[in-house]
Amino acid sequence: FLFFVCCRALIFPLLIREGKPTPFFTFVLALLFCVFNGYLQGRSLTTYATYPPGWLGDSRFITGFLGWLIGMAINIHSDHILRNLRKPGETGYKIPRGGMFEYVSGANFFGEILEWFGFALACCTIESFAFALCTLFILGSRARQHHK
Repeated sequence: FLFFVCCRALIFPLLIREGKPTPFFTFVLALLFCVFNGYLQGRSLTTYATYPPGWLGDSRFITGFLGWLIGMAINIHSDHILRNLRKPGETGYKIPRGGMFEYVSGANFFGEILEWFGFALACCTIESFAFALCTLFILGSRARQHHK
């Protein structure tokens, strides 16, 4: 979880070439959501979640971890495709090709949704499932808008 947050908050913004500026209010809301969610997930896992011996070998954990890993790989690859969609100075709409974009129009959103449902399955906490559902509703609606 911490790895993803660091990538999304520190590395991803440095890779973006140019684009529309993010409104300050949107930035503040996103920051507050990430801080609150990070606290909630961390607190849940370190204070309230209990796992039986051998949990790391349990099929739920392994399946969830693989879902998270595959989702993250799809997300990173899709972001790479999107960042390189236009040449410097080019504007206008382009349809992304390659990777999961061959199967879904919002491959980056699909990857992130898969990532967090995998996380929820691996953790088996109500907090991680709530985050996965929030991700599904928020990114699902964005994916639908982008598809149109």
